[in-house]
Amino acid sequence: MSARPAILLIYTGGTIGMVKDYGTGYLKPFNFEELLRHIPELEQLDCEVSSISFEKPIDSSNMSPQYWVEIVTIIEDNYSRFDGFVVLHGSDTMSYSASALSFMLENLGKPVIFTGSQLPIGDLRTDAKENLITSIQIASLQKNGMPLVQEVCLYFEYKLYRGNRTTKKNAEHFEAFDSPNYPPLAESGVHLKFQETYFWKIRTSKKKFKVHKNMDANVAVLRLFPGIQKQVLTAVLGTHNLKVLILETYGAGNAPVADWFIKGLDQAIKKGIHVVNVTQCLGGSVAMGHYETSEKLLNIQVIDGKDITVEAAITKAMYLLGNQVSNHLFKTVFETSLRGEMH
Repeated sequence: MSARPAILLIYTGGTIGMVKDYGTGYLKPFNFEELLRHIPELEQLDCEVSSISFEKPIDSSNMSPQYWVEIVTIIEDNYSRFDGFVVLHGSDTMSYSASALSFMLENLGKPVIFTGSQLPIGDLRTDAKENLITSIQIASLQKNGMPLVQEVCLYFEYKLYRGNRTTKKNAEHFEAFDSPNYPPLAESGVHLKFQETYFWKIRTSKKKFKVHKNMDANVAVLRLFPGIQKQVLTAVLGTHNLKVLILETYGAGNAPVADWFIKGLDQAIKKGIHVVNVTQCLGGSVAMGHYETSEKLLNIQVIDGKDITVEAAITKAMYLLGNQVSNHLFKTVFETSLRGEMH
């Protein structure tokens, strides 16, 4: 550890790492070695900033588990050398990646802050500078000789969120993300105000940092809608090697009570496919058995997704499958909060 906190920027791609070529008008990636030239304000931060970039930065629409493994490997390789990590990422799939890393990085004792921007770093009205500067500042903060934040977070437009609680809510406003079921961990105004009671902490410092790199992507998502046909459910459940179905239900976890629907799910569950009930609503929680339209799901052992986001449900399922959690334990483990992703 250096006297000043050492922060590693990890650039995966995305708008935040682009600058406009004013000759052509096109966007092009900039060299992060020249970061201070673009953001001289970084010199005012009381930390040392280093950077590493994907060899071929990607549009976040192309994000996949193989890139999550690449990010966690960079963190693993540099974990002892740095006090915090800031991951620069396209906003479209940032919530998926932040959720995935929260599971892949077990007993994390340092901050991993995801951030990005809606406008490129060189634009006149860009949000990139504030997002980046504040993310680095948060990652560098310490308390009693330990990092203040010790979890995977997402910082965007003046708010720090738990990463696995976020969802992208807007494609064009600067306030692109929301954490509908968990309060912000910090808000940036004239002062940085932290809500430390909401922080996720390792319960004991004796727990060793561990990186998980096996993510099994044999997961599907089915969003219910009025008029959904039997053949749609049959086709999804018939997907080759499907292991988990995330079912986006209505309201507090409600679904049709049609015989073909319940029987189809029941047969799939008996064959070993795990079905997880999450709500389509932006906020709120599944409450299976509260209404008759969810009681039948409860009876056939559908997994209660509680107030988890779809992004966290997908990545948690991949993580549990990748860690080969046994079929008879899968429901219990999924319904347990592992990284503060659900109540």
